[in-house]
Amino acid sequence: MEDDNSSSNESRKRGLTSALQLGPRKRALKSDPLFSHGQHFGRTVFALCNYPSLLTNGILRLEQLEDATLEDATLEDFCAKEHREHRVFEKLLDSYPGLLERLQEGSEEEILHVGELKISKGASTARGEDTKSLKPVVIDWIVPAGEVVLPPLPRNSKINRGFNHPLTGRLLFPTELDWNDEETKQHLQSGVISVSRDQWPLFLYANEAYDPEDPWNGLLRTCLLINAFRHIFTSPSSVDREPKATRAGNARLHGMTAVTAASIAYVTTQVRFALCSSSVFSRMDTATDSETFYHSLLDLLEDPDEQGKVTDLLVWWNRQIFPTSSAAKRTPKTNSALSKICQKCAAALAAASTP
Repeated sequence: MEDDNSSSNESRKRGLTSALQLGPRKRALKSDPLFSHGQHFGRTVFALCNYPSLLTNGILRLEQLEDATLEDATLEDFCAKEHREHRVFEKLLDSYPGLLERLQEGSEEEILHVGELKISKGASTARGEDTKSLKPVVIDWIVPAGEVVLPPLPRNSKINRGFNHPLTGRLLFPTELDWNDEETKQHLQSGVISVSRDQWPLFLYANEAYDPEDPWNGLLRTCLLINAFRHIFTSPSSVDREPKATRAGNARLHGMTAVTAASIAYVTTQVRFALCSSSVFSRMDTATDSETFYHSLLDLLEDPDEQGKVTDLLVWWNRQIFPTSSAAKRTPKTNSALSKICQKCAAALAAASTP
């Protein structure tokens, strides 16, 4: 039995690859619950992920932690990349009861099957559907009602988008560059200047206004992103604030009542791709580089030192998307009537519990 376990572990180690990157595409059965779960997990927790590696690496890590308990080993002993990967793995386990037991009791082939043909395929299918559905409507959102845009921006073609058109070009323009500099525009259009992952576009900021002295001001608080989020998670018709859909949206189907940081990063990445001229969402597209852009957003939103700002951002988002949920509630003002009542109640409870 020990030899079998050792052989299994060695086999899994040989397949150890980075999980937080895209893997190959496979076909899957859409009727499997894990397929549907993969769709939601990709949108709300981690989108661009190699799920077979995530599962294999996660199981191996759990075994290593169990074997090292006598030496007081912890997850903190792993490198930052492995630590982040394991947090994604744990979120996946927590979100799907029984998955851990299924993985631990299954063979290596079963783990790969669950990762490739179920969870991974669900996530990639959702990403493809969202990419396709946002392609035409994003033009409706950025073109002012009743105005004619010249040159035209076709809803079903991306050839003239990106830096090839002044409307999409301004939205994608890096915040630190000067939009009024014609030479810079030409260099971006020709590819002489390439945009790196940390050069975020103006559309991330409210009213396309970036303040270098306060880069958090207006960040990820735009109508364009709210429209895209509603389109994907509640229903396309909810963008107009008068839902007409007869089917439950993705959020309701999965019991989603609060916006996650990863879902904001996912929607932002989808909008950026919809505005650009690239026709295929691919990690091989180094010009668009959607994968590293997505990671750059997550790096900020998951930074422990930025959680005060992130919490405020999530409250703002929840007021837009889920206004009746507890996640959208503000803390009562210090001198408000409600605050005074809460303070007196807390003081009374504390006095009653004192011997």
